[in-house]
Amino acid sequence: MTNKKVILVHGWGGNPKNAWFPWLKTELEKLGDEVIVPAMPNSSEPDVSFWVEYLSGISNSIDENTYFVGHSIGCLTIIKYLESLSKNVKIGGVIFVAGFFTLQNLKTDEELEIAKPWLNLKIDFERVKNHTINFFALFSDNDPDVPIENVKFFEEKLGARVLIQNGKGHFSEDDGVFEIPIVLEELSKG
Repeated sequence: MTNKKVILVHGWGGNPKNAWFPWLKTELEKLGDEVIVPAMPNSSEPDVSFWVEYLSGISNSIDENTYFVGHSIGCLTIIKYLESLSKNVKIGGVIFVAGFFTLQNLKTDEELEIAKPWLNLKIDFERVKNHTINFFALFSDNDPDVPIENVKFFEEKLGARVLIQNGKGHFSEDDGVFEIPIVLEELSKG
């Protein structure tokens, strides 16, 4: 079996050492997979074009053995990155953890201003799906930031298989989530 290249993209305010990223990286490396966990630029004020450009710079030489795992805003980064690829590029798949197209509970005008460009993205979903048909989206039934109706967007727009877990919040350190076994299990299928 060929080893995978797995690229993990953290979310808004995150970094490679947050929550479940170190655990997943360690587990995948035990399996012989190459794991890349970039520190996305200016994560406290994420910018769509900068994040997609940055991901492009570290995601060269991707193929059917390349998988992406995104958390929160990292999911939209991956989607926009896939949309930017030339048509003939194929990847193994994508796992979205607490991904969104809509948000709730933005607390300040500053948060709203940061989120607005992400929430108003125009996405060519057919172009995104051209690169893989293997999408898996993981949600929590009590995510304070991501409304549960995002489930249907991932199902309808990307044909993603979806799982809703109980009581995982936003799958963050604050929610006590330091391991997500289903993500490892899904990557092991690929």
